[in-house]
Amino acid sequence: MAKIEPKLEFSLDVKSGVPFYKQIIFQVEMAIADGRLGKGSQLPTVRALAVELSINPNTVARAYAEMEIRNIVVTQQGSGTFISNKEVSIDGIERERILSQITKEYMTKASSYGFQPDELIAAIKDMGNEVHTQGE
Repeated sequence: MAKIEPKLEFSLDVKSGVPFYKQIIFQVEMAIADGRLGKGSQLPTVRALAVELSINPNTVARAYAEMEIRNIVVTQQGSGTFISNKEVSIDGIERERILSQITKEYMTKASSYGFQPDELIAAIKDMGNEVHTQGE
């Protein structure tokens, strides 16, 4: 029986230069490493994720196939794609690198609209509070 997990929100960065299929794989790996996805959690269907991300289904299929080769997921014909029992970990340095990249892009875009760092910090805190209260 598959676990029903909170929906993993995928997003793609068209400017990063990283192929979309690799971004999908890395987001799944991060979710496994930090506990958002556990063994037996079901991923969206290829078609559903392709529609959600507005990309070609072949791109999602490639990501899923690569994860299956690496034993991160198992596909059960007719049932779906599920997280395997393989341990996945992301070291602290890699997590910091990713957060730094995301933060730099966010701050660059926000500053181009004239927002100051203190305004960004306040907005992030407000969003964090909203997310926290929605989860209760």
